[in-house]
Amino acid sequence: MFNKFHAGMEMAMDRNGDSTNTMGDCGKRIKIFAQKMKRFPGLVWPMMWKVGREDPRRVIHSLKVGLSLTLVSLLYLMEPLFKGIGQSAIWAVMTVVVVLEFTAGATLCKGLNRGFGTLLAGSLAFFIEYVANESGRVFRAIFIGAAVFVIGAAATYMRFFPYIKRNYDYGVVIFLLTFNLITVSSYRDENVLRIAHDRFYSIAIGCGVCLFMSLLIFPNWSGEDLNHSTVFKFEGLAKSIAGCVDEYFSDSNTEVTEVKSSEDPIYEGYKAVLDSKSIDEMLALHASWEPRHSRYCHRFPWQQYVKLGAVLRQFGYTVVALHGCLQTEIQTPRSVRALFKDPCIRLAREVSKVLMELADSIRKRCHCSPVILSDHLHEALQDLNIAINSQPRLFLGSNNNQATNMLALAAAHASQKQQKGSGVSLSSVKTDSSALSDWKTKRDSEQSKEAERKFLRPQLSKIAITSLEFSEALPFAAFASLLVEMVAKLDQIIEEVEELGRTACFKEYQHSDKIVVTCETPRINVAQNNLPSHGPD
Repeated sequence: MFNKFHAGMEMAMDRNGDSTNTMGDCGKRIKIFAQKMKRFPGLVWPMMWKVGREDPRRVIHSLKVGLSLTLVSLLYLMEPLFKGIGQSAIWAVMTVVVVLEFTAGATLCKGLNRGFGTLLAGSLAFFIEYVANESGRVFRAIFIGAAVFVIGAAATYMRFFPYIKRNYDYGVVIFLLTFNLITVSSYRDENVLRIAHDRFYSIAIGCGVCLFMSLLIFPNWSGEDLNHSTVFKFEGLAKSIAGCVDEYFSDSNTEVTEVKSSEDPIYEGYKAVLDSKSIDEMLALHASWEPRHSRYCHRFPWQQYVKLGAVLRQFGYTVVALHGCLQTEIQTPRSVRALFKDPCIRLAREVSKVLMELADSIRKRCHCSPVILSDHLHEALQDLNIAINSQPRLFLGSNNNQATNMLALAAAHASQKQQKGSGVSLSSVKTDSSALSDWKTKRDSEQSKEAERKFLRPQLSKIAITSLEFSEALPFAAFASLLVEMVAKLDQIIEEVEELGRTACFKEYQHSDKIVVTCETPRINVAQNNLPSHGPD
């Protein structure tokens, strides 16, 4: 009896202890949440300041949206306007929320799609209603159902057409929505046509306010953003190339450590090029809707910008491969790299200079220099060729002594780490092909030693590579070939830029100041990244 009472007391104490611990945890969580709430205002204001400072157009666009919503709200707030429009005034507010975008091209695309889709759907619904009214009620229901089926299926099938999907998909969706609302509702409600009439007027008012704000009040043009985005990509590629070569031939002997891609300035330089396909196509689509707003009213060559972006991405893949040479497992010794340092750095500087010249010509909208591929670039190529030809033994794999030394170091390193990790020692380390055959025999006979095999496999892979008569300058040969490949691809980029200048009627070439290429990445905002969310499409 006493034991049962004692056990019950212990259980009660355990429950009390658990509840006390739970209450303590809740108290700690509440305290942490209160501390975060106290710091919340101090975190919000710096973020708001940073977003506005990066692109002041965001602040202006926010004010434009607020002003537009205030104007269309007057349809509700002012009694004379409310009597004329009625409850349909809410559609004007919804139109502003959905249609008013960051750039004028995006607003025109959505606004005109919404307006024409509503107009076409209303006109077709009026025709269906007129035909259905001439028949009996049963036939009217059948006719309306058949019309909804045929129009819905046909319009949905048209959305799969590439041209319709790219330019008018939003308009087709609005057409389907409006047509079904009017046609189906007209069977039960006799005033639905008048409601649709008022709704169309309210949507027209909302679209008008959006177009007025986008085109006349501090407009943001998609074409301008596409031009700035292209300039930014040229400058990013130039700085990535310069950064790769500087790091490859740097004198520091520190080991390469893993860094996050977002913190690597070389990666940041070409990242915008690799991710530019969807952004370029979206900006080009919106630019195709914009009117001719330049001084000379020239048509914006948005298709040529898309072609130029595709060529830049092909060039960017070469820069990615060049950056990959910095993190390869087998590296050329720095003593060997030093033999080719000057011609490689000079060639990279000339390639970067050409890219910066092209970026400057697009920014200023003038034709690029006719001698942009100057003699300096060809001289740098010749110097690199002479430097490589002057060291034929490095690229023919005849330096067997140094290769053997590298193999011995790798084998000793594998033996030392294996002794520390698994406690099993290798009696000897061979540096020729017999070491590989012996290891295969030993591996087949000792399959039970799983840890040893897993650890030594990557080390023996390096031994296998270095034991072959590969040249230690082979990784540098890949690096140099990528530099030469960039020079070959510059011709195609220059041709596309020249074609862009002819299509856009750029002004004649004006000599620019000396351009200095550094590894710092510029911060230029692309409009597609600035698009705020205003609700569902």
